[in-house]
Amino acid sequence: MTDQVHPAIRDDFERVSPELVARAKAYPAAIFSDVAGRRGALDGRIRPLGIQMKICGPAFTVEVRPGDNLMFHAALARAQPGDVIVVDGKADTTAALCGALMSAHAKAVGIAGFVVDAAVRDADELAGGDFPVFSVGTNPNGPTKRLGGRLNWPISAGGVAINPGDLIVADADGVVSIPRSQAAMLLELAEKKLQTEVKRLQDIAAGRLTPPWLNDALKEAGVT
Repeated sequence: MTDQVHPAIRDDFERVSPELVARAKAYPAAIFSDVAGRRGALDGRIRPLGIQMKICGPAFTVEVRPGDNLMFHAALARAQPGDVIVVDGKADTTAALCGALMSAHAKAVGIAGFVVDAAVRDADELAGGDFPVFSVGTNPNGPTKRLGGRLNWPISAGGVAINPGDLIVADADGVVSIPRSQAAMLLELAEKKLQTEVKRLQDIAAGRLTPPWLNDALKEAGVT
């Protein structure tokens, strides 16, 4: 029986703002991971089906039982344009939780992408398409559609705690989750980090190859 105090499906959560999402699209996942203190990056088992795929948007979180995608379908019916559907599939690879049909549905309603801590299928078709799907791997087995789960509650995906509305940034390097409350601050740090990296590339091009921090770091480590 569904708990009336804590219903399985929630719609009343706050998303990271569209303005912050628009700004975040300018930065790679690695920059956010760096400025977040090397936190928030999902396990490397979760990879894009196509190397060109990128995602940026608020998390719409889904918790399912392994091999069952009932709540994934429920998410498709309730998510808003721009949302990133993030599925805690328990890293199960015995059955695919989605494929070409669900991806086509999501694209049609404006979903930003899927991040699935489980297997998917129709990989060849999806990898060559323009709807981004990140997953643990693939499996031709279809899922069951019988078991309950939860929508828009905190989940764990790729070993990272993700709350509904958090900022999801994903590209060829993998997936990073940024807590909604920290998104604005980390965007400021991302801009400074990117400027530092641009300056470093300019130094390399000018022949200044040794990083300015290296000698001090070696001394601190006790190796020089």
